[in-house]
Amino acid sequence: MFNQNDKIFIAGHKGLLGSAILNQLNDEGFCNLITADKSSLDLTDFAAVDTFFAERQPDIVFLAAGKVGGIIGNKTYPADFLRINLAIQHAVFEAAHKHKVRHVVFYGSSCTYPKLCPQPMKESDWLTGAIEETSMGYAAAKIAGIIAAKSYNAQFGYNKFICLIPNSIYGPNDNFDLENSHVLSSLIRRFYEAKIHEISEVLLWGSGTPKREFIHAHDVASASLFALRHAEHLENVHYNIGSGEDISIKELSETIAGIIGYDGKLVWDGTKPDGAPRKMLDCDKFLALGWKRNINFDEGLKSTCTWLKENYDTIRTS
Repeated sequence: MFNQNDKIFIAGHKGLLGSAILNQLNDEGFCNLITADKSSLDLTDFAAVDTFFAERQPDIVFLAAGKVGGIIGNKTYPADFLRINLAIQHAVFEAAHKHKVRHVVFYGSSCTYPKLCPQPMKESDWLTGAIEETSMGYAAAKIAGIIAAKSYNAQFGYNKFICLIPNSIYGPNDNFDLENSHVLSSLIRRFYEAKIHEISEVLLWGSGTPKREFIHAHDVASASLFALRHAEHLENVHYNIGSGEDISIKELSETIAGIIGYDGKLVWDGTKPDGAPRKMLDCDKFLALGWKRNINFDEGLKSTCTWLKENYDTIRTS
C-alpha cells in the first residue's frame, strides 16, 4: 500500500514536475518526504546514489530528475542529454532494486514514439518506427529507461517500476531558459520580454504547423499518485498520460502573445526544423483505471504566464 507514513524520495524536487509532486504530497499530508539538491547528491554518481539509498531507505521514489530541454538544446547537446539521463536512470534503478524500494515512478517522453506515428499514439505504437532526429540523444536515454524498468520487473518478478509517458509538461517552476526550455515556456518568456522591451517582431522557428499536446504538471503529479494507489492493477507496460487535446505551434504562439499582451509581429523562419508533425497520446489505457485530469489548458496557460511575470526577476538573473 501507499500511505502517508512512507518514506518518499522526490528526485528533482525543485524542477517542474518534482515540485508539483512535492506540493501534492504535502497537500495530502504525507509527512516523511526526502529531497536532495544537486549540491548534496549527484544523481549521476552511482556510488553516491547507492550510499544515499542505503542511509535513507526510501519506500517510494519519484524519478523526476534529468536533463531536459527543447529542440535547440537537444540539437546542440545530444551527448549530454544521452549521458546524463542514462547515468541517473542506471544509478537510481539499481539502488532501488538493491535496497528494496517498493515502487519507483519513472517518466518517459512522447519523443520516444516514432516521428511519423499514427495519431493519437497508442502504447502499442512504441518502437514501431524511427524517432525524431532532433531529439535522438534524449529519446534514446528515455527508451533505455523504459526498457530497463520493464526488464527489472520481468527478471525479478515484481511490479516495482511504474512507467508513465506524459506529453509536454508545463506549469509553475518550468525551465524558462531561452536556449534550453521547451516550446511553451520559451514562447511565454520571449513574448513577455518582447513586450517589456517594446520589440516590434519576434522570430520563431519552423512553420508553426506542428501540433503539440500539453499537460499541466499538477495533473501529471495527480496521475503519479493515482498510479501508486492502483499499482496492483498495473501491467508491466508504460502508460500514456495526456490531456486529450492538442494545438498547433502557431495557434499556441498567438494565444500566448494575447495573454501576455504582446501586439508585435510574429515571423516564422521556415529554414529551421519543425520536429515531428504531431505528437498526441492515446491515454485510454490509463483513463480506464479511473484517473481524470483536472486542469483546463486555457486556465493552466494563463496561470503559467502569470507565474512567469511574478517570478521574472528571479528567472532572469538565475
